Formats: sequence, structure tokens, C-alpha cells
Amino acid sequence: VANIGDARSLAIHPATTTHSQLSADEQAQAGVTPGYVRLSIGIEHIDDIIADLDQALEKA
Repeated sequence: VANIGDARSLAIHPATTTHSQLSADEQAQAGVTPGYVRLSIGIEHIDDIIADLDQALEKA
């Protein structure tokens, strides 16, 4: 289960976590697409967050 209320930063795939109980049509109506990733930014130091995002995007 994804806890988007955490103090730590989190990247989740709503289609397979928070919205996984919805049908494909319901997900589409909610704006959730297979390539959608939700970022919840926490309280880590901004330099750490930016470095983590840069590293993830380089590997994508």
C-alpha cells in the first residue's frame, strides 16, 4: 500500500497502487494512465531530492 502522507518523498504508479481497484475506464476518467507516475515530495534536503530525481530520469 502506498502511503502518500509520508514525510519521505515517494514516486508511485497509481494504476497499480492507489487506483488498482478501478477498471481501465474508471482509471481513464480519473486521469490515471499506464504511464502516469505520482510524485509526493517529502522533507528530505532539496539537493537529495533533486539528485534522486535526476538519477531516476537518467535511468528511465
